[in-house]
Amino acid sequence: MATEDAQVTGKVTIVGAGPGAADLLTFRAARAIADADVVIWAASLVQADVLDHARPDAEILDSATMSLEDVVAVYERAARDGLRVARIHSGDPALWGGTQEQVDRCTVLGIEVEIVPGVSAFSAVAALAQRELTIPEVAQSVVLTRLGGGKTPMPPGEEVREFARHGTTMAIFLSAARSGQLTRELLEGGYPTSTPVVVAYQATWPEELIVRCTVGTLEETVKEHKLWKHTLFLVGPALDAAGTRSHLYHPGHFHGFRKADPEARKSLRTQGAQ
Repeated sequence: MATEDAQVTGKVTIVGAGPGAADLLTFRAARAIADADVVIWAASLVQADVLDHARPDAEILDSATMSLEDVVAVYERAARDGLRVARIHSGDPALWGGTQEQVDRCTVLGIEVEIVPGVSAFSAVAALAQRELTIPEVAQSVVLTRLGGGKTPMPPGEEVREFARHGTTMAIFLSAARSGQLTRELLEGGYPTSTPVVVAYQATWPEELIVRCTVGTLEETVKEHKLWKHTLFLVGPALDAAGTRSHLYHPGHFHGFRKADPEARKSLRTQGAQ
């Protein structure tokens, strides 16, 4: 008697492709693309080299031409026919990726979903600028946000000027087209005009541009280079801070794997460390 075939079930994997460069994919992301019967990718935001991981017989779709309904129709087909879909997003799917609406619809369809994290553009830009964003005694927080007034309204209290009041490091996405408004809100929030800024266009792409300026010269810098999309701003005093050090690696600091030097410990205590 013939045995029944095992039930074939589909799967959707939402893949974080990182800021653009194909070699910033994680191993898990590359495996998900290699396993996929259908690959949906953002051609304008991700380098074509990521498709080198796809099978020769995989169906390749460009999400630039697709609405959410078009994408969900692919997921419906995957659920019906037992297909594996890799939906490639730029950056990290947790940030401005339209991820949750896809997960919610997959839940309704009853198809398995996996999310593979990716390198966010703010992390890639910090690496290219060779800056740590959390400098001891200068900044210990990073605010990830975007300027209000675009296609998606900002909730009350999430305006750039409100976050700027903290004076810490900010990573500002999707805002280059309104650089004058961005400058005004940063100043209204309390950043001095001399606050350092890193402006990054298409970070990790062959045509990447990394420019340093200040809040006071931000608008003219954006206009000089004719930037209006694919641009990220890092803002805050940590971007040019020096002269501080982490207590974690101070000889006076102790933890479960290292004893503190007694004299160095006394020195740390005089600085108010615990």
